[in-house]
Amino acid sequence: MAKRLKLADVDAFAGSLPNATVGKKWNHTTWLVNDRGFCWERPLGKTDLERFGDATPPSGDIIAIAVESLDAKDALLAMELPGFFTIQHFNNYPGVLIELRLARPNDVRAAIETAWRVASMKPPPKKRAKQPRSRARRG
Repeated sequence: MAKRLKLADVDAFAGSLPNATVGKKWNHTTWLVNDRGFCWERPLGKTDLERFGDATPPSGDIIAIAVESLDAKDALLAMELPGFFTIQHFNNYPGVLIELRLARPNDVRAAIETAWRVASMKPPPKKRAKQPRSRARRG
């Protein structure tokens, strides 16, 4: 039986890629290159789970990976790789989710490496200046 992947396996592989760092975004572990997330922990939230209705939702460790484009996302999902899926929240977003307990290790490593490669070719995101918050006057 093939080994079931865990977040620790993702961390070991994604963290070993050149210039990869680990941070937190949206309170979840995120692997970055050039300050761009290419892979992140993405558990399903209450709304995500409700949208599955009577169908059995994915469970266990779930990650999301960035892909190059919506076409690349469609192509990856069309391959019907075990554990790879999307949800309504990811509509019109170039990213795919992976249920690690079902996915094949080589597929996950290839997807993470491709996501890293795409992110590493982009320049770091521009830092936005923080805008002062306006305060409503109380009268």
